[in-house]
Amino acid sequence: MDNKLLVHKHLIIRAEAHNPPMEEDYLRWWFKKFIKDIGMKVMMGPYVKYCNMKGNRGITGAAIIETSHVVMHVWDEPSPAIIQFDVYSCGELNPEDICKNVERDFDTTKIEYKFLDREHDLKEIYKISFIDSDHHSYDELGY
Repeated sequence: MDNKLLVHKHLIIRAEAHNPPMEEDYLRWWFKKFIKDIGMKVMMGPYVKYCNMKGNRGITGAAIIETSHVVMHVWDEPSPAIIQFDVYSCGELNPEDICKNVERDFDTTKIEYKFLDREHDLKEIYKISFIDSDHHSYDELGY
């Protein structure tokens, strides 16, 4: 019998943003709010640290959630900044809601994602790109 809780979904987001998180306290707060907003529960963290190395400046945050993890890396030197964001969960995820959250909170000019089903292999469920919030392309790969 399959455990219906264990759905093994992995959302991988790449975004370009005008208002990226840069402060450790803010990203820690944002992670807690985000995790609550997607109906998950924090088990450990969030852990957040700013890297000040030239060419690699930016902030990284990670949290262990009941159903897996959430990780964000931000490079704030390019303009727009680059955000790489992963949400892996054994619970259900809504990738469009999560992308809208990132788009709203960080003023993205471009956001792309891939949504994977990792239960038995790395099956791509679908991918999407939003550019300037008005245009998007959508590729549904089936489920």
